[in-house]
Amino acid sequence: MSSIQNQAMPLQTATYYPRELSWLAFNQRVLQEAADKKNPIIERIRFLGIYSSNMDEFYRVRVADVKRKIYIHLNEGDVKRAEDTKILMEKIQQRVLEMTKDFEKVYEDVFARLARYKIFMLDEKDLSPYHSQWLKDLFKNKILRHVAPVIMDSKTKLVSRLNDSATYLYVAIYSEGKITTYACIEVPTQAMSRFVVIPPEKSRKKKYIILLDNIIRLNLESIFKGFVQFDHLAAYSFKMTRDSEYSINDEIDESYVDKMSESMKQRLIAEPVRVVYDSRMPEVMVKDLQKRLKISSYDSLIASGPYRNFKDFIGFPNIGREYLENPPLPALTAGDFAGYNTVFEAITAKDILLYYPYHRFLHVTEFVRQAAFDPQVKHIRLNIYRVASKSRIISSLIDAVDNGKKVTVVVELRARFDEQANIEWSKMLTDAGVKVVFGMPALKIHSKVCLVTREEHGKLVNYAHLGTGNFNEKTAKIYTDFSLFTRNPDLADEAENLFTFIQQPYRREKFQHLQVSPINARTKIQLLVRQEIQNCKEGLKAEIFLKLNNLDDELLIDDLYKASQAGVKVKAIVRGICSLVPGVKGLSENISIISIIDRFLEHPRVLVFENGGDKKVIISSADWMTRNMDHRIEVGCPIYDPDLKNRILDIMTMQWRDTIKARVIDAEQTNKYVRRGNRRQLRSQTEIYDYIKALETQHVKPQ
Repeated sequence: MSSIQNQAMPLQTATYYPRELSWLAFNQRVLQEAADKKNPIIERIRFLGIYSSNMDEFYRVRVADVKRKIYIHLNEGDVKRAEDTKILMEKIQQRVLEMTKDFEKVYEDVFARLARYKIFMLDEKDLSPYHSQWLKDLFKNKILRHVAPVIMDSKTKLVSRLNDSATYLYVAIYSEGKITTYACIEVPTQAMSRFVVIPPEKSRKKKYIILLDNIIRLNLESIFKGFVQFDHLAAYSFKMTRDSEYSINDEIDESYVDKMSESMKQRLIAEPVRVVYDSRMPEVMVKDLQKRLKISSYDSLIASGPYRNFKDFIGFPNIGREYLENPPLPALTAGDFAGYNTVFEAITAKDILLYYPYHRFLHVTEFVRQAAFDPQVKHIRLNIYRVASKSRIISSLIDAVDNGKKVTVVVELRARFDEQANIEWSKMLTDAGVKVVFGMPALKIHSKVCLVTREEHGKLVNYAHLGTGNFNEKTAKIYTDFSLFTRNPDLADEAENLFTFIQQPYRREKFQHLQVSPINARTKIQLLVRQEIQNCKEGLKAEIFLKLNNLDDELLIDDLYKASQAGVKVKAIVRGICSLVPGVKGLSENISIISIIDRFLEHPRVLVFENGGDKKVIISSADWMTRNMDHRIEVGCPIYDPDLKNRILDIMTMQWRDTIKARVIDAEQTNKYVRRGNRRQLRSQTEIYDYIKALETQHVKPQ
């Protein structure tokens, strides 16, 4: 068994696994994919990038929150809670250090294996005279214009100058054998790719890549010559991660957009929670950097390999053969839309279910595009949480205004790490004549709903899109998500009620079919769980089958524990955080949980209840977290069409039977792979693609 599987933290309580440690267990599963020699070599490198990106967010959000709680508890005089939180922080730091060592081992193995395919990562010390001159010319002509070093003095406030999405070089400037001052250089990855492919010198069989970091190091002297006195320069990479939290001021004369813009500035100067630096950096430089960045005892100062901001490796280029990365799985056209003149005719014929990225996201953009110019369409309403940087949906909404349609867009300005983009979208939409709604300051709007209202035979008819994922063309290629298109009035009319509730929260809209947080989602879920308990007591088959990104709401976990104790079988597929502790005798022995990490990020939320043989199937935007149940607007949608319900059940079953990419979530979260036993090998994402492809191939187009 590999060390990556063996390292696990002991339980902190008998009932709930700490969410922060569970999140680290999730990222350990990502690291397992990077370590898996069965994965193509380029994909392994990209998983290292995903791991690094995840760790950045972990520090920005989770670690920053733990650090904040320590200060709050100390300020309140609650010594015990402060000490407990300090212990948690120590366990986090210990676990991260262990995982960092694993990361370095995987990194070394991956790049050693990459060389077997005649692809080499070079640094500035490995260059031939030809390549050295080529890179010096490249630097002079293409890169230097983007380089602006910060030369330190006693007044330099370095912490306020740094961007936590960037990589930096910390430069020691030596004169007469001593360090006279320091400088800081941002690696300009916003202006150009971090990966530079070097042209072949002799053999075209060998291919070389070098990072911008190394090119800058190669050209250090040309950057500083004539500006400072030096006889020697030394540069080492580092990266800082800030606290992502921000507060919104209460000045009543400021617009919500202005308040959000101001709060984003707070994030830019927030305190660091982690600094990772090149382990070769001399101690004197480390101490100076620590002093300038004001690293406290609760911050993490981590020595690591020479390359920082490894998240850029998500985009590591394949300059070799095609087999070095995953073979493409071309997105499929949904046959239910074929043969009809418009999407509205197709949806009128039957409810349509799409599953990305297996299906083409084009069907969603086409739904909005056709609505934008259809003479019968009167009103388009849509939630924006995260959209692509070049969004066709946004373009269509603006086209709709030009065509005289009423367009209402609910923009969530607090979508974490997308705040600035959404501020810009809101301004653009407002300028175009779209009615932009920011919802309620107390509730983040996370639902994935689009509603098109058409006039048909003198009546207004609603067509709804209810999904589990964002209206984002980019992420729809790598996230798995469900979308339901329906004109069923039980669902579509309640979608209209949702938009009314967002704009007029004082009106208590009724939702008999949809699960809407924070109005009725928790209550509806608890009633469904209790019904399974009652059915079990009456001798009926009782089972709960869940698919979630995160499971850490203690009230809902307690309900699942009660179901287990009553004899209800509970199965769950949880990608990320799982605070429920399965398999504990007398508590959760009837609960089994797995997690799947593969080429696509598993993103949909699905709830299945046996319901006495008449299964209830619900797709949702909400995880089972307190924030999703009580502090966000989320929507869960029941699937009423029997064929679509069975399709989701088939997909869930294939995932549960995965014997290649599934890990068991046990009481210690050791991430052991599911044992195959006598079962055939089954990789659920590939199996699902073949399943959907077969459905679409067999689909009979209407005459």
